[in-house]
This record gives sequence, C-alpha cells and structure tokens, in this order.
Amino acid sequence: MVRQLMMAASLAAFAAAAVPAAAQETQVRPISGTRLDVVAQGEVSRVPDLALINAGVMTQAQTATEAIRQNAARMEAVRAALRRAGIADRDIQTSTINLQPTYRYAENQPPELVGYQAHNQVTVRFRDIAETGRILDALVAQGANQINGPMLQIDRPETALDEARTQALTVARQRADLYARALGMRVSRVIAVSEAGGFMPPPRPMMAERAMVAQDASTQIDPGEQTLSVTLTVSFELE
Repeated sequence: MVRQLMMAASLAAFAAAAVPAAAQETQVRPISGTRLDVVAQGEVSRVPDLALINAGVMTQAQTATEAIRQNAARMEAVRAALRRAGIADRDIQTSTINLQPTYRYAENQPPELVGYQAHNQVTVRFRDIAETGRILDALVAQGANQINGPMLQIDRPETALDEARTQALTVARQRADLYARALGMRVSRVIAVSEAGGFMPPPRPMMAERAMVAQDASTQIDPGEQTLSVTLTVSFELE
C-alpha cells in the first residue's frame, strides 16, 4: 500500500512539472487575421580593404637540384622584400611548390629531357591596398616573375552585413504596410523572420598574370566598391 501511495505521488509530481511546458506551448497565439510573407533584400557598398596576391618564382636549370637551389634563393629574396615592406608572417602563406621536367620535342623523335622547372608561390595578404602596387614592383625587382592578382575583398564584412539586415527589415515592414493599406487592413505583428544568407562577392581579380615587369614600372591598384546583400523572408499578420 505504501509503495502504491509513493508511486501515485511520483506520477502526480511528474504531471505537475509537465503542466508549465504544456501551458507554454499553448501560449503561442494563433493567426486570426491574414498571413503575409514578404521577401526583402538589403544592400550596402564598401570599399575593399584587403588584397590577396599570389607571388612566386619560376626557375629552370639542367638538373633538378640546381633548379630548386636557384628557386629557393630567389624566393628568400622575395620573402625578405615582403617583410621589409611590413607584411607580417601570418599574411604570407605558401600556396604552391612544384618541380617538373622539361622536354624538347622533334618530329619522329622521342622527347628529350633538357632540364627542370621549379615553381614556388606564396599567397600574400595586403591590408593596406594603397601600398599594394609599390610592393608588387619591389617583388619583381627581387626576382618574382609570377604574380597573379590582386583579388580584392572586404576583411571584416559582418558589420556591413548587419547594416544590410537592418535595411532588409525596414524594406520588409514598408512593403507589408503598403499591402495592408491596399487591403484596408493594418500590420498586427511579425510572425517569423528567416534569413536566406548574406551574399559577399567573391574576391575580384583586378589584373592578369604579370611576369618580368620592368623595375621602373609603377603599378596602381584601384579598389572600387563591392556590394554586400542580405535576403530576408518576413511573415506578418494583417488584421
């Protein structure tokens, strides 16, 4: 009998604990008016503040060992030039190391091995775009004969994306008010908000591969502007 009483008390306590959760679920106010779903986009423009560039050296020699040795020496000069220009080690990352044989081809003859090519490239982040052109020219002067880029992008886009989100919400509310007036109704409340995701343009290339540029060349980088956007779906109740 005592065990039955204890079990009954436990069940009663469990039921009492479950009541607030059930009550909480039933507190969601059902839609009594008309549901309106609005898709709105917010856009902001920013000047890119980060440039990504691939800079490297290609060397060729009769033996693999000599090609690699020459390449390593010239790449060390390139890295030293980057450090002298104030580029931090964290902004220099090896992207490609490659060694391959080169052949001479003649008609009706098997390929003849004539040497080896060594390639070494680093990806460099330039956080001061205004200095990018000057540093590129310095790299070429130090032996960099393969340069690709720059790819321009925004370093910290979240603040700009938040501004786009706020703008998208404003556009959605204005559009909902317009529909409500046209229907002789009013916006009662926001039911739900969902984000399709912020769009950030991919890094934009500004120039093609640049090799063996004259040492007295002056390279200018024009950052322009990039547009970031956010698309929201906002559900309203009209009454």
